[in-house]
Amino acid sequence: MTILIDRDQGIPSPALVPAAGDLARDHGGADLTIGLINNMPDPALKATERQFMKLLQAAAGQRRIRFHCFSLPSVKRSPEAKWHVESEYSELSELRRHTFDGLIVTGAEPIAPALDQEPYWQDLTELIDWAKINTRSTIWSCLAAHAAVLHLDRIERRRLPAKCHGVFHCEAVTSDPLTCAAPAPLKVPHSRLNEIAESDLAQAGYQVLTRSAEAGVDIFVRQYASRFVFFQGILKSQRHRVDAALDLVGLSSFRNAYPHQLSGGMAQRVALARALVNDPKILILDEPLGKLDSLTRITMQAELVSLWQRKGFTTLLVTHDAEEALVLANRVIVFSDRPARVKADIRVDRPYPRHRGDPYLADLRRQILGLLGLDATW
Repeated sequence: MTILIDRDQGIPSPALVPAAGDLARDHGGADLTIGLINNMPDPALKATERQFMKLLQAAAGQRRIRFHCFSLPSVKRSPEAKWHVESEYSELSELRRHTFDGLIVTGAEPIAPALDQEPYWQDLTELIDWAKINTRSTIWSCLAAHAAVLHLDRIERRRLPAKCHGVFHCEAVTSDPLTCAAPAPLKVPHSRLNEIAESDLAQAGYQVLTRSAEAGVDIFVRQYASRFVFFQGILKSQRHRVDAALDLVGLSSFRNAYPHQLSGGMAQRVALARALVNDPKILILDEPLGKLDSLTRITMQAELVSLWQRKGFTTLLVTHDAEEALVLANRVIVFSDRPARVKADIRVDRPYPRHRGDPYLADLRRQILGLLGLDATW
């Protein structure tokens, strides 16, 4: 799957394939072919696609970019994520049939005690060896950077006494085209439990470009036939958006918690925050508030309305709660039992915020419950 990227072209989906007319257009500057090897965990899979496409679109200038998406086949996926990769990504074997100006390789979810024991280790090392001579430059991010230097020079990463987590001030330590125009200090997010020591990199012949007094090495490079660029930090900071989404769903105090430390209701709020953090144009919600307690549910309903009014996205909500539908929506579609048929399409002609005691809403609720064959008493 190939995506054509121009500065003035919208990118609605990684499934977008350029039409013949697009390919025929004349553009200034040479085309660039960029590949993304997206090995991120399932919840971050699509967000990673969008972030890199937006970055490339912003940087395209007068150039046209052909963007290819791949993923290591040995990365374990849920059925839904596996279907997404199989239907919208190119097979990894296609990589060797193209010449790439640049390659971006993300990290993956660690599931083994050592990197060389990961199920994707062989696929990843074969990719490293291929990229050395078949790209102009390759970016290795996070875990992929640690895996690359282990494979290339047997540099072992070291366990940190505490997690390195936050946004850190990094300084350029050498003159390089990659950093000559960077702001000082350069603010870079890091979130990791391990690090590559600068002394080990220097001894093996790597050049450090940026470092932080607190977080250590940030960006480092090594020249092969391809120039390899390694990031220990996260390539693009979205931390402020993550924090805002966590604040919205009431989980600010749990921002550093692990999934097993969250209740069922908290996990559902995290799922909602994950959807909101990507600033969606269309938000599809299937019983998003079902596991929340009544007070939190009322608060979240008001927050959803406020967010919709601020952002202006379209929302499709699936709910079994007639009152919730009337409080949130300006159009309620009532379905029958299976096989589902549309029984009614009801317009809710009331401004926001709405009040549950409004007689108009009470009458609509009775109508909806009646259509469903339920007791329509309030």
